[in-house]
Amino acid sequence: MKKYLILIFGIIVILSCEDVIEIDLAEAKERLVIEANLIKIKGDIANNQFIRLTKTRGFFEEELTTIDNAEVTVTREDGEIFEFVHDSAGIYITNDFEANLMETYYLNVEVDDEIYTAEETLLPVSKIDSVTQRNDAGFSGDEVELKAYYTDPAGEENYYLFTFFVNFVDFPTTEIFEDEFFDGNTIFALYQEEELEPGDEVIIQNFGLSEQFYEYMNVLLSQVGSVGGPFQTQPAVVRGNIVNETNPENFPFGYFSLSESDQFIYTVQE
Repeated sequence: MKKYLILIFGIIVILSCEDVIEIDLAEAKERLVIEANLIKIKGDIANNQFIRLTKTRGFFEEELTTIDNAEVTVTREDGEIFEFVHDSAGIYITNDFEANLMETYYLNVEVDDEIYTAEETLLPVSKIDSVTQRNDAGFSGDEVELKAYYTDPAGEENYYLFTFFVNFVDFPTTEIFEDEFFDGNTIFALYQEEELEPGDEVIIQNFGLSEQFYEYMNVLLSQVGSVGGPFQTQPAVVRGNIVNETNPENFPFGYFSLSESDQFIYTVQE
């Protein structure tokens, strides 16, 4: 009986020593988030485009704050203005956008008496020539490996973003490239996945990037892919190319980009 009393007493002592610790998390300033990635698929006129406006949220907040009262336009370098009209949940759409390669476009967002602007040029992208498959890849030899080949134009500075998407993952695998070491050559983007099965469809896309957008994605992907720790330096704020003309200190998050894209849908073989 004494043993049980001692055990119960010990549990009570342990429980009584527990303190409720409240962690005071510093609240970052709420900022506008502008998702303005306009894409022209090769061979398509790209009339339908959208831009999304939201605000950053606190660590414990689940609801996303959307911006539904903004004025959003994109102006082509020849003066043609494309108005984006609010549809729902902070999404602004247009159905008559004209995407012309090598032309510069200017974003203008007006919200809460502040004006946000950015500019970007629509750059072409190399076509995906072919895709090859290998079934014994990886350290253990049990992964399916896909290589998507494309030919880089010679004598130009080119930047690429490849995505590989399959329906059983939430987010596509993303790789970025610059052609400094393979200018004018045929090169490939690599994807490996052990859960791929014969019959699975992999959507492969190649996007043409500006140098500025490439640098932005390089920093962004390196932070997303890094493993943090209690004694590691915290990631820096990744700022895009959108500026607040009214109040520069109140800068937004996000990026205004225009890309031509080529798509290849590959069916996994046995």
